[in-house]
Amino acid sequence: MAPEFKTPKDVVKFAKDEGVEFIDLKFMDLPGTWQHVGMPVSQFDEAFFEDGKGFDGSSIRGWRSIESSDMLLRPEVKSARIDPFYERKTLSLICNIFDPVTGQSYERDPRAVAQRAEEYLKSTGIATTSFFGPEAEFFLFDDVRFESTQNGAFYKVDSDEGKWNSGRDEGGNLGYKAPYKGGYFPAPPYDKVRHIRQEMVVEMEKLGIEIETEHHEVATGGQCEIDMRFDTLVTMADKLQWFKYCVKNVAFRHNKTATFMPKPLYGDNGSGMHIHVSLWRDNKPLFAGDKYAGLSETALHFIGGILHHGASLVALTNPTTNSFRRLVPGYEAPISLAYSSRNRSAAIRIPMYNSSPKAKRIEFRTPDPSCNAYLAFSAILLAGLDGIENRINPGEPADKDIYSLSPEERAGIPGTPGSLDEALKALEADHAYLLKGNVFSQDLIDAWISYKYEREVQVNRLRPTPMEFELYYDC
Repeated sequence: MAPEFKTPKDVVKFAKDEGVEFIDLKFMDLPGTWQHVGMPVSQFDEAFFEDGKGFDGSSIRGWRSIESSDMLLRPEVKSARIDPFYERKTLSLICNIFDPVTGQSYERDPRAVAQRAEEYLKSTGIATTSFFGPEAEFFLFDDVRFESTQNGAFYKVDSDEGKWNSGRDEGGNLGYKAPYKGGYFPAPPYDKVRHIRQEMVVEMEKLGIEIETEHHEVATGGQCEIDMRFDTLVTMADKLQWFKYCVKNVAFRHNKTATFMPKPLYGDNGSGMHIHVSLWRDNKPLFAGDKYAGLSETALHFIGGILHHGASLVALTNPTTNSFRRLVPGYEAPISLAYSSRNRSAAIRIPMYNSSPKAKRIEFRTPDPSCNAYLAFSAILLAGLDGIENRINPGEPADKDIYSLSPEERAGIPGTPGSLDEALKALEADHAYLLKGNVFSQDLIDAWISYKYEREVQVNRLRPTPMEFELYYDC
């Protein structure tokens, strides 16, 4: 387990006692990717936690323009961890971002958004703590190639366990290729990447991440899942970043490549990130009660808020154009903005595994792991709180398989947006709930919409795809 630190002095002493040679400062850009800068430990002392490290914010995606680019990294004491992927002994610290002129927290810093969300929760008097438990799925591939030029585009991924390789000459093909949609829980030798997942778990546990389970997922081609034990909002978002970092770097050790892209394969399941959420006040669970599926009225209103704001939420929980290759009607994706106990076809499920009030939670199944966790978790919390504050009724539960309903019955259940463009328009129209408590700023919302539209929506809209050539070249 990772040591616990309370003061800068604790961290500096630990670095000296452990023979640390380098310090690595990690922080999150707006889309949701870790950035880092390193320095020798000789430049590290207690004052560094206040003085911080200056850098050029104009070079970070979605941040400052060049005329106001100076920014400051300040490390979080409790975040210090020995990085398991450096050859030289390196201590990593997660940082918050500050304006060096005003001394204020930078409003587009995703981690600061999550910290403000936790403070806002306490200020409402509704709860003191929010717990989040994401289930991030990912693929492990043996080869990935892609290119987009003015006169051509292609992608190709490959996996030794992909069903499409059943007939490949491997100098002795031994079979055991997981069938399409048949990869859920098969024992070895079908599960060819279990040793890699186990190594990922070992590295995560060294970093203080408690793991509950690991397994192969539904899709062929190396789809996996590793589940972390729930934690508070900011801490869980920090852990999810370490989680992704471990998955990618352990895969790289084994000459494999890991991706959290929601839909890398056609014709098989995509990668989602079901998120378990609960609220507590003074060590008392607030979601347990005597209403539907053992929920409290508070929990039902929380669900009502998520469903009511579902279309705009998706712009933050499913924030890529590829996300909507997964969120397609008729393919078992949780696109219906409804709730149910046990029913996995609804956007929100109430898990029924455990009858303990402490285990009562909701599971939001729509999100995927391409999201920026600090922003996504915060948005989910704010949508739920808006539901509680305004007593939003979630409607009747959807206890039937939604995909088996008649078109007339399905018509009464709202769905998620069909594209990132639609989701961004929904966010533009519905984001007042995100501005409460100054958790999100109008500047951040505007920057997010602008970045996503200009850098992703428009880029994909303008580019022909290989499938279009197959469909239309001879038109």
